[in-house]
Amino acid sequence: MIALVLALVAGAVVGLALGGLGGGGSMLAVPALIYLLGFSAGQATTAALLIVAATSLSALLTHARAGRVRWRTGLLFAAAGLPAAAAAGALSSAIPGAVLTAAFAVLAAFAARRMLAGSRPARGVRPAPEPSADGPDHATPAPATPAVAPAGAGRAGAGRAAATGAGLGTVTGLLGVGGGFLAVPALVAVLAVPMAEAVGTSLLVISANALAALVPRIGGAGTLDWAVVAPFTAAAVLGAWDGKRLADRLSGPALQRIFAVALLAVAALMLVDALR
Repeated sequence: MIALVLALVAGAVVGLALGGLGGGGSMLAVPALIYLLGFSAGQATTAALLIVAATSLSALLTHARAGRVRWRTGLLFAAAGLPAAAAAGALSSAIPGAVLTAAFAVLAAFAARRMLAGSRPARGVRPAPEPSADGPDHATPAPATPAVAPAGAGRAGAGRAAATGAGLGTVTGLLGVGGGFLAVPALVAVLAVPMAEAVGTSLLVISANALAALVPRIGGAGTLDWAVVAPFTAAAVLGAWDGKRLADRLSGPALQRIFAVALLAVAALMLVDALR
């Protein structure tokens, strides 16, 4: 009974993270399965991939219905990242675990810093002027914006998406996690995707990464304790729906700050673990 309650609570937290923030599910699921539910590291990794894949796909559908998924960018991101993730995964066995953990912590802290900076108004930028007291006819007109993007902007955006996806895939392969907590800041900071759409698009990337990583492990799924994995997954899927509603209520900068604080907490915990 205690294991069931822990699985339900942990699953709900994982789902909230994935649905509301677009990442962090595997970072939360793996330690919960190991330290709270007694899974071995190998079992926890396989179970986390199953949980994250199912939850991400469910959350992806809700964000897609709300028009918050940039399919072309996400597919380019995922397609470029999968081969890089496979190659980096083969290389990771030659690198000491403490080094990988410390590198991950530094990278997560850097991403959090970028997101915190991006959530603040730029210096020297003033808010839009209020309408004149004499009426709307006396308000200062807004400058016109160009209706057509510069030639080549689409190709440049596609190139940035592919390059960023390959870089993220490399990091994901080396560190063995879904990568959503890095995909969101990469989409926001590198590709200038609004935060709400970055959350939805990252779920597409996470789903692809998790399913690809799960394929070679599928034979070990029979050894999992499904009495724990099944309720954990169900609670995560329900939590993801609540996470999407949370994303509906919060502004982009607020979501960025929440995500950045979560990243900083993960970075601190992993750095402590690497230095022990």
